Amino acid sequence: MLDLLSDILTRLSLRGSLYFRTSFTEPWGVRVPSFRDVARFHYAHRGEALVRMAGQSVPVILGQGDLVIIPHGAAHVLSCRHTGPDDALPLDDILTRSGFPGHGTLVWGGDESSRDTQLICGHFALAEGSRHLLFERLPPFIHLRGYGEEAGPWLEATLKVIGAEAGGTRLGGDLIALKMSEAIFAQAIRAHIEQSAAGEDGVAGFADPQLARALVAFHRAPAADWTVAGMAREAGLSRTGFAARFAALLGVTPMAYITSWRMQIAREALSARGLSVAEAAEISGYASESAFSRVFKKEIGASPAAFRQSGLVPREAA
Repeated sequence: MLDLLSDILTRLSLRGSLYFRTSFTEPWGVRVPSFRDVARFHYAHRGEALVRMAGQSVPVILGQGDLVIIPHGAAHVLSCRHTGPDDALPLDDILTRSGFPGHGTLVWGGDESSRDTQLICGHFALAEGSRHLLFERLPPFIHLRGYGEEAGPWLEATLKVIGAEAGGTRLGGDLIALKMSEAIFAQAIRAHIEQSAAGEDGVAGFADPQLARALVAFHRAPAADWTVAGMAREAGLSRTGFAARFAALLGVTPMAYITSWRMQIAREALSARGLSVAEAAEISGYASESAFSRVFKKEIGASPAAFRQSGLVPREAA
């Protein structure tokens, strides 16, 4: 059976990377800038840190073993308890002043503590213009407490391997770190979905057993002639009951979800695989190229031909 989350992450061209490990001693504070089409993560391997985000009145206390993911790449401040946000230095300044070579450990801070704070920090990049409501509905941050312990020994081992491999000199090290960081992101998103099963944040539907059956069936054959009634049969619900449940838990209608995902399939086909407009229309479930082009331009913000030529979504349409 197709793994729903894996299909979404693969189609959106998720790419992970470690951008630094730290050895911070008090007092310290780092101002991390916002970044487009990027989700950031920080894992507290040792010690603790505060994570302050714009629009959030209370900082996240990142305890040892905790993981925080900032899905939308928002600007934030990492610091010790003794450093206020106004005293934190921009990340680029710290990288320059510390002499960080771009690999290994970022060493920074004062001399007020012999015990350092060790963070593993990375980001996950999505292809520009890629969209899915799972990502759009994620909150400003996801804080998973005791993540290393909850996820099991494999996570601790994975994080250690990422730290050892990324930026190293051994053959294949960067690729190993990249793939392992992607696994961490997928596991964290899965944990968030499972914890949101009874919530109202727009992702609970992915944990709903009946809706999940319909979603898996659709993702397995997205070009099929799908209707609300057909998805309802997969879910084992009446058409009316399925449509209401889908909208309540996912925040969109079933057909809106189908259309949006088909356009992401087309986007990838045109930009990453270099298929023709006619081929992209076919694999995304459209018999009419003109109908496909109208929907694509409405959803993506550019005609399929223009998008195929540039491979990018216009910034004003993104």
